[in-house]
Amino acid sequence: MDIDADLRRKTIVSAAAVGLFLVSLIGIGTVFGGGEGFSSTGGLAIIGALVGFVLLMAAVGAWLARVSNDDAAEAVDSEPTE
Repeated sequence: MDIDADLRRKTIVSAAAVGLFLVSLIGIGTVFGGGEGFSSTGGLAIIGALVGFVLLMAAVGAWLARVSNDDAAEAVDSEPTE
């Protein structure tokens, strides 16, 4: 199976967004976690990280769709016409 540039770009950008989310969860766990669990502020930080992740993935998806459409339009424009 060949992996074209578009699929590679989508995979890398999505993996980077997920990695950022995991780093934020680890950071929140380190700062707000303890032997007793999360405080209410830590819980709000987790909710904020989840909401931020959903918004980030929506923005990444919209950007990737726009870039893919632009690439497809350029490919159609570059085809020779008779």
